Amino acid sequence: MDKYKCRVVSQDLLAEGIFSLWIDAPQLVKDAHSGQFVSVFITDPSRILPRPISICDLDKENGLLRLVYRIVGEGTRLISMLTPGDAVELLGPLGNGYKIDTRKPLLLGGGIGIPPMLRLAKELRESGVAKEDIKVVLGFRDETFLLDDFEEVSTVYLTSDSGSVGVQGNVLDGVREYKIESDMIFACGPTPMLRAIKAYSGETGIKAQLSLEERMACGVGACLACVCESTDTDDHSKVHNKRICKDGPVFFAEEVVL
Repeated sequence: MDKYKCRVVSQDLLAEGIFSLWIDAPQLVKDAHSGQFVSVFITDPSRILPRPISICDLDKENGLLRLVYRIVGEGTRLISMLTPGDAVELLGPLGNGYKIDTRKPLLLGGGIGIPPMLRLAKELRESGVAKEDIKVVLGFRDETFLLDDFEEVSTVYLTSDSGSVGVQGNVLDGVREYKIESDMIFACGPTPMLRAIKAYSGETGIKAQLSLEERMACGVGACLACVCESTDTDDHSKVHNKRICKDGPVFFAEEVVL
C-alpha cells in the first residue's frame, strides 16, 4: 500500500450521477484484486481527507485501474470533473478483498455496490469457473449500467425497485424468483441488503462474504472512524469491533453484526 501520482485516461457518464473513471496506475494495480479499494485525493486543498472508492476493474497488462462511483457530495463531484491527462493522487490498494475458492459462486450487487462485482466476476473466470456458473444478480433503482461488461463474463439476472427491469424487488427476491443455487455468496451494497443476505446465509447454510461500507478517514486502520460491531474481539482495540478499512471491507457474514 503506497501513495501514487497517477494520470486520468478517461471519464464517462454511465447513468445519472454515476461515472466510470479509468486511471493509469501501473504500480498500484499490479498487486490489487477484487474487493479492495483506493483512496482518491481531492485537488481542493480545503478538503484534506481522500474519498474511498471500490475497485471496479483492473487492466494489469496495461497498468489501468477502473473506478465506477456515484456523486454523493462535493468530494465525488470534484472527482467527476477530472478529464484525460489530469493528475490524481491515489493511496492503495487498501483493505482485504474477496476469497474466491468456489466453483458455484453467486454475486449480489445492489446500487453502487454493483461495480466491485465486475472485477470479482472476471477473477472467477480467470480462476477457471465457467461463465454459466458465475451467477450475478444486480439490483438497480431504475437505470442500468455495466450490463455489457457483466454479460461478457457471467450469467446476469436483474432486479429493480420499480420493476422496470427484471424482477421487482431486491437481489434476494431475484435469487428466489430465478431459483439460483450456489456454494458461496459474494455481496456488496447498502447495509439493509447485506443484513438480509446475512440472514439468508444463516437460514440456508450458504457461506456469504459481505463488503461493508462506512465513512472513512485514514483508510489504513489508524483512526478507528469506520469500525463495525464484530462477533469476536479485535486484536487492535480489544473490544468487539472490526475496522472496515483495515480488517475488511470484506468479511464473512458470521464475523460481523449488522
